[in-house]
Amino acid sequence: MTKEIINTPNAPAPIGPYNQAVLTGNMLFISGQIALKPGTTELVNADIIAETHQVMQNLKAILAAASMHFNQVVKTTIFLSDMELFGQVNEIYGKYFENSAATGQSEFPARETVAVKGLPKNVNVEISMIAAR
Repeated sequence: MTKEIINTPNAPAPIGPYNQAVLTGNMLFISGQIALKPGTTELVNADIIAETHQVMQNLKAILAAASMHFNQVVKTTIFLSDMELFGQVNEIYGKYFENSAATGQSEFPARETVAVKGLPKNVNVEISMIAAR
């Protein structure tokens, strides 16, 4: 098994002993992303909408670094600080997935969403992804 480490300056640098993503075979495993602005330690967290968009933009940048896109995402995990945020996060998240040309329907990945006691840097949302070529 060969592993290719995926890191891009267009997404936040890891804040611990991990990489932004690891590509093995046709599978890309993206570490959980929070709303850090790339190249800084600044959080984009004025509200849950801005925070979720930044998380999704970070994920988009990592997918692009691996020459992939949201339509190749097969699994996501969403961690929330409070399940009350689910509706707003879900609405923003859903907008990043395109409709299939064949069916006209969005091809959303498999997913779970869980509320947790705490997240890094006291953010409200963290999302990880698995994509396949």
